[in-house]
Amino acid sequence: MACSPSHHIRNICVFDGSSPGKEKEFLESTNHLGQVLAERKIHLMYGGGSLGLMGGVSIAVFFGGSQVLGVVPKDLAKEDIIGKTIGEELQVPIMSDRLNAMFNHADAFISLLGGLGTLEKIFHIFYWAQLHIHHKLIGLLNVNGFYDNLLSFLDQAVKQEFLTSSAQQIIISAATAEQLIDQLQSFISVIDPSMSRINWSTKESRKKFRLDLSLRL
Repeated sequence: MACSPSHHIRNICVFDGSSPGKEKEFLESTNHLGQVLAERKIHLMYGGGSLGLMGGVSIAVFFGGSQVLGVVPKDLAKEDIIGKTIGEELQVPIMSDRLNAMFNHADAFISLLGGLGTLEKIFHIFYWAQLHIHHKLIGLLNVNGFYDNLLSFLDQAVKQEFLTSSAQQIIISAATAEQLIDQLQSFISVIDPSMSRINWSTKESRKKFRLDLSLRL
């Protein structure tokens, strides 16, 4: 079963590193992504600050004329660990609140280049999509084959039956910003029938969640 490809992306959340990385193409591609988002009148959410690739994409979007919102845990902002946020800044109490704020306000997610924090966030969003908690768009900007090994891992997970092929197709990969945005906007998702039976919004689901939270080991 396919969903209609009628995706109007207004706000994109970009996950990327606070380091510029080793290769000059990393920062160049990051700046170019920001320019493409601004040209297409797409607003940016990101992890805040002005360091590395996080700073590069936010500066490009901001000076390109689109809105920028950095979501920053208060302790990071207080200690000035990540530099001054470009655009508007939303401070949240803890890291999980940061991801929840991004999730609630973004129409789509792009993973640029980065380390553990970048991977943790994109896989969190990916897992929620696999469980049909949401149907938002997810993309990898695969600059210079940076994510080739990750994509091979997903192929292996499907081959060994730890991941379904429909779940694997949730993540879209492209080498350039233009290709990735075009593919996100025209994406047709494949619904997993077993997961589509889950209704996360029912009263019973919310009740069970409250009960689970009350359990103590």
